Amino acid sequence: QVQLVESGGGLVHAGDSLRLSCVASGLTCSNFAMGWFRQAPGKEREFVAAINWSADTTPYADSVKGRFSIFRDNAKNTVYLQMNNLKPEDTAVYYCAADLTGVVVTTLNWDYFGQGTQVTVSS
Repeated sequence: QVQLVESGGGLVHAGDSLRLSCVASGLTCSNFAMGWFRQAPGKEREFVAAINWSADTTPYADSVKGRFSIFRDNAKNTVYLQMNNLKPEDTAVYYCAADLTGVVVTTLNWDYFGQGTQVTVSS
């Protein structure tokens, strides 16, 4: 059974930093892609960032470019999202995602999503 477990969310002030982590378990294949999505209250889930197995493909949403960084530790089946200079509009539930094809896409067409971790940024 595939599980994606996120951690690292919390309540911070504008300008602060947070690092989210997501540990994947139960994946029977290698070379899977991983990504982060977010959903703010009353809004649709949206793409934030993604990374392929070799970490040479890392697209970002325009709204987070230059502030967020995605990286992974394949030995630990873990993906991270370093979030700097956080803004109130970054407030959302952040979801980790995994795709067994290894292909990075910016749509919601991923194989698995985690349960999410709340990030709240106060002004």
